Order: sequence, then structure tokens, then C-alpha cells
Amino acid sequence: METVARLESVTRRFGRQLAVDGLDLAIPRGGVYALLGPNGAGKTTTISMLLGLLRPDSGSISVLDGRPGEMDARRAIGAMLQVGGVPATLRVREHIELFSGYYANPLPLARVVAMAGLQGLEDRRFDRLSGGEKQRVLFALALCGDPQLLFLDEPTVGLDVESRRRMWQVIRDFAGAGRTIVLTTHYLEEADALADRIGVLHRGRLVAEGTPREIKARVGGRIVSCVTALAPDALAALPGAGTVRRSGTRVEITTTGAEDLLRRLLALDPRLSDLEVTGIGLDDAFLALTRDQPEAA
Repeated sequence: METVARLESVTRRFGRQLAVDGLDLAIPRGGVYALLGPNGAGKTTTISMLLGLLRPDSGSISVLDGRPGEMDARRAIGAMLQVGGVPATLRVREHIELFSGYYANPLPLARVVAMAGLQGLEDRRFDRLSGGEKQRVLFALALCGDPQLLFLDEPTVGLDVESRRRMWQVIRDFAGAGRTIVLTTHYLEEADALADRIGVLHRGRLVAEGTPREIKARVGGRIVSCVTALAPDALAALPGAGTVRRSGTRVEITTTGAEDLLRRLLALDPRLSDLEVTGIGLDDAFLALTRDQPEAA
């Protein structure tokens, strides 16, 4: 598998906190790679090291056949991060022109504006934009150098549904043109819709990797959804029951033995209603993979 970036036995600490723990990760060339994990899993630290903004305490990192932060790599990379900022008083057009000047062959301004959905906002000052509009400007700045490798850290936070769907299509088109996108997101439906491959981080380690279908199959099982008067503790104690989520009187139970679980549910609650059994989703697979297991006695 040809890769655009690779981490080998990478560790990074912040004082006593171990943020990344002996991480081995290979990002394939082309397509969308989603890096998922709960808060504190090490996603931002990993991306910061890939960009050369942080150095690992141990291990090795290569990006585009070079070291992170080297000029050749920087010219071929775009990044939309949740840290840092841009001058508030510059206009949208000025921001794009400024960032485009850092690259030898930037995209035309009109194309960047169209890709980011900024038509009509070119002469608006950044500090006069809404939160979603500011997010689209940051997306534009990540695109303007026509990068081979694009890092998007929570790109659709604060966007309305229409803007989110538009950004999804731009990401798909960009990947379809042979580029590589590394995406972090807390919207798991976004990862499921966009990613060709997913890496799941937990406590600084890679706990699962594969296509969205493979990640879901790794956990296996089904989701039993119904309306029941049974308490969550009683549901969780049933044989084969996994995660239990309640919303009002309706519950969702992940299980590896749907048939046996259904028999027990119907025996315990004859008034059980609105029963539905579906395949496990990426959100349930994510919860199962990142759930802390109790330590052995």
C-alpha cells in the first residue's frame, strides 16, 4: 500500500500525561482517512506531529517522503485546524490572496470561493462573519494551495445542514481527483459517509482500522430498539446485552445475540412495543471500541 504519511512507534508526552503511546499508523495515498477517537484520544497531537507543529518524544514520522515541517512537504499540504486564528480585520478576499501567495501554483481565487461556498462574502471582514461563515473561510484557506495532502480537523462544526452537505461534496471531489484527506470529526455519520478508511484512537493507541464496513463488522451484533418499562440496569444485565441507551420510554440495546435477547425481553415485559432490529452503526461500533474495560483483579 502506497502511503502519504507514516508514524512508527511514536510516543508523545505532555508532562506526566501520555498523549500518544507507541503509535503505528500508515495513511494510504488517495481518498479520505478518518481519524476518530474520544476527547483526549490523541487525534490533535497526532495531526500536530504530522504537520511538524510538535515533535515526538520517540519514534519516527514521514510525510510525503520527507520529514514533517520540511518546506517541500509544507508546500504540498493544506490544513484546517481548530487551534490558532487569522487576522480579524482582513476581508475574505484578502485572506485567500494572502494564503495563496505562499504556494507556487495556487487555485484561482474564484474557484476557491466557489468550493467553500463564499460567493458574495469576498469583501466582508472576517470579524463580521457568522460562525459558520468563518468556518468556511478556514476551509477555503486549507484548499487554496491545491494541496496533495489535506488535513481537516472538525471541518463542519457550526455549519448548517446545507453547508455541511456542500462541504462533503467538495471533500469527495477533492479525493476523487487523487488527493488525500485526513479528517477528524465527532460526527460519526460524517465519517461513515466520507471515509474510505477509518483509524480509531483510544488513549493514544490505534485500537481499530479498516473501511467503515470493516469497523462495524469487527464489533458485530445488532441493535434492538423498543418501547419498554424495564429499567436500564435490568436491560444491561440481560445475557448478550451491550450498550443501553434510553430516550424517554424508548431504548436501544446493542447485542451479539439478538434472538435470545428478544425472548428475554418479551418474557420480562409482555407490553413491550414498537420493536425494531437493525444492524450496528458506526456510532455503536465506536462506543464499543473505545469503552474502557475494567482492570483485572
